[in-house]
Amino acid sequence: MNEATDINKLCASIPDDLAKIIREYPEIFPDDLPSGLPPERPQDHKIELEPGTQPIVRTQWHVTQPELHELRNQLDYLLAKGFIRPSTSTFAAPILFTPKKDGGLRMCTDYRALNRITIKSRYPIPRTDELIDNLRGAR
Repeated sequence: MNEATDINKLCASIPDDLAKIIREYPEIFPDDLPSGLPPERPQDHKIELEPGTQPIVRTQWHVTQPELHELRNQLDYLLAKGFIRPSTSTFAAPILFTPKKDGGLRMCTDYRALNRITIKSRYPIPRTDELIDNLRGAR
């Protein structure tokens, strides 16, 4: 499949105004993600926790054999691409899988317990739909 076909396939499932932007700038939307974590920057992201909280350690839920196989495949892929790295964190969150429309499995992590003890940002990241609304008509 060539690049134009891939972009057209992607654009068929999203709003017209966003599809137009993707078609105008195909070099910004690569078929494959680059390998590795982004370069270090002067400002690191950190998650601040409520004072006095203890590490959250949630037990992993039961996973079926096919899910366990999929977990290993996805973790191997993410490690090989450099998107994740081994951790010795004292925190642990369970994973679960939800079915994709194509029959595959989507790996999800349940961070609800961590979210409950996280100090919320006073300057949250703007919502994507609001940013797109603000771009309409901009030149």
